[in-house]
Amino acid sequence: MAKEEIKKLLENSKKELDNDHDKFVKSIQDDLQSFKKKTLDQI
Repeated sequence: MAKEEIKKLLENSKKELDNDHDKFVKSIQDDLQSFKKKTLDQI
């Protein structure tokens, strides 16, 4: 039983980490696009 619980916790943690990673990557990409736009507007 404990083994199954640990397995579920690991799977849930992996899903959460993957989700957080995707959000982080998207955030960085959005910031980069914003920075590029601001830079081009200044030129």
